[in-house]
Amino acid sequence: MSRLRGLFRGSIACSAGAMTVLAFAPFSAYIVAVLGAALVLVLWLESSPWEAFREGWWFGCGLLGTGVFWMHISIDQFGNLGTVAAIVLTLMFIAAMALYYAIAGLVLGWLQQGGVGLGGMLTGFSSLWVLSEWIRGWFLSGFPWLSLGYSQIDSPLAGWAPVLGVFGVSLAVTASASLLVLLWRGRGRGRVVGLIGLGIIWAVGGGLANHPWTSAAGQPLKVAVVQGNIPQSEKWQRELLVPTLRLYSALTREHLESDLIIWPETAVPAFVDDVEADFLNPLHRELGNQGVTLLTGIAHRATDGRYYNAMMVLGEGRDIYHKRHLVPFGEFLPLKSLLAPFLAWMQVPMSDFSAGEDGAPLVTLAGYPAGISICYEDAFGEEVVKGLPEAAFLVNASNDAWFGDSLALPQHLQIARMRARETGRYLLRATNTGISAIIAPDGSLASVSPAFERHVLSGEIRPMQGATPYVRWGNWAVIVFAVMLLSAVMYSRRRMSREQV
Repeated sequence: MSRLRGLFRGSIACSAGAMTVLAFAPFSAYIVAVLGAALVLVLWLESSPWEAFREGWWFGCGLLGTGVFWMHISIDQFGNLGTVAAIVLTLMFIAAMALYYAIAGLVLGWLQQGGVGLGGMLTGFSSLWVLSEWIRGWFLSGFPWLSLGYSQIDSPLAGWAPVLGVFGVSLAVTASASLLVLLWRGRGRGRVVGLIGLGIIWAVGGGLANHPWTSAAGQPLKVAVVQGNIPQSEKWQRELLVPTLRLYSALTREHLESDLIIWPETAVPAFVDDVEADFLNPLHRELGNQGVTLLTGIAHRATDGRYYNAMMVLGEGRDIYHKRHLVPFGEFLPLKSLLAPFLAWMQVPMSDFSAGEDGAPLVTLAGYPAGISICYEDAFGEEVVKGLPEAAFLVNASNDAWFGDSLALPQHLQIARMRARETGRYLLRATNTGISAIIAPDGSLASVSPAFERHVLSGEIRPMQGATPYVRWGNWAVIVFAVMLLSAVMYSRRRMSREQV
């Protein structure tokens, strides 16, 4: 490859990645995800393995560099590193995450080099893409942001979510991209197959969207979701603790007709034992007398000295949930013995949490078992379904104030909508500065708060029962299917190689 040609094709791949961000919230031009994937596939079909590697890396840099560059905000404003260092660290992270797309391109190029035909290449493309997204979602703690399936929450393809989860929707997106390329590159019968295949994927997705996977169980619950809108720069200032507690208490007392009230992650910016006697216990008694259940975010210090990012139940019941999937460098430090000076330098508040116990019993809210997640725990569908089908509804408490007025807010809301769609459950989303929401089991927004405003959402939800196929199978159904497809294509390559010898 000449240097000029390589730069030209790399710029196309990078532009395709950047363009694909338009498929996600807040833009939600979902068809762009299909077009972006189709464009990078066309590049890969005309590339050697290492050319495809570079083009895949550039695509990933375009997608993530445009879509998650907001990560630098928290490092800059709250990490004590300065703007330049924050941007450098963010770009390093993006460059590393882009390797997943690069490796997918490398393997696809290797398949083509071995004589795999167009049909096998299109099949291999879809399976490799899904497998790379899945691995990115768990390897080294995982970062599943901007998986293509999330972009389809408002498209007919979202009907696949209760069956195969977000990675199944990604498979539908990349299969659509492959069939679109087949319409362009194929001949005669191939174009017919491409057209019919596209029709089936989208029509079946639309049909599945109307299937009632779950049903109501019990009476409606009156709920309130409190968004206090406390700036992150003020949240942990000791002198503002009492005004913060008074604010949340006042907003709550305006909605005592509710069965359940949700406060955001660390709405109480203190340890339980620091405010238990003067604040938590009196509030617990007051709400209990009113028959109201409150779930609030708070830091919990255990007797052994470990502390947790937690959600505490007050009023009708008293329980606590400890966050299990922590944010690397934000909530815990990998290789702590080696990197402790780095953490001290960054001065991120509350950045040495312990992970909660996996498999702990569900927390009961307003008489029903609920699946609780804190912050980006809701980005991991396979972890959310661990509490199902027992959980009657889902709750996510978050604090996206770390990332300012950026794409992080609508993107995170889109992820929460996908969790509701996958599980067939209502999801209550309480955030510090937005975007809070009451999300219906089909992923639609029953009620949503404006960002960066003090606001209380009120409404009704129905406890739900039953299990979607995704709840029963998790990610394994689509992953096994993708592995089978890729294995078939690799076997085809092996057979082609033998015939050429």
